[in-house]
Amino acid sequence: MEPLAADGRVEYRPELLSRRGEYIAWGTALAVIVAWVILYLTRTPVFSGLRFLAILLALSGVAISLGNWMDRRTILRIEPDGVWFDNGLRQVSLYWSEIRQVQVYPSAWGKKVRVTGEKTHFDFRTLGEVILKGEVKGRMGFEKGEEILRHILENTRLKLVPSPENGSYYARE
Repeated sequence: MEPLAADGRVEYRPELLSRRGEYIAWGTALAVIVAWVILYLTRTPVFSGLRFLAILLALSGVAISLGNWMDRRTILRIEPDGVWFDNGLRQVSLYWSEIRQVQVYPSAWGKKVRVTGEKTHFDFRTLGEVILKGEVKGRMGFEKGEEILRHILENTRLKLVPSPENGSYYARE
């Protein structure tokens, strides 16, 4: 595990994906909207499929931009008395004794982890790599996600509970 800072804190930030997908989504949305406007101005009938496509692409651009914005602001901090998480929209601070359960689910790109307190929760992902034709095209999640998970489980003293779902479930006895 990473050594704690003088104040006993360690901060982690997730890997950042390329913004290429965001640019492609916005570029195609803009191209379809321009086509829509040109057809409208030339009084050519605009098919509903084009309208639907323009809206869908614009919403995709918004969703991808929001995800990138949150990733760039995400901080997960392990402190001597608990864990603190902030992603720009959600800020959660939990003492070790307040954490009731931790759920870990396998996924194609790193494990998905949910840390739950009595009234709040936060999610993070361990490191996952996007591999295409044997080549790493991108990394996502926390590079030291397994270390973060291990640290949370050690400090909360949660126990593995049999779960019918695919994944692991840790809770207080």
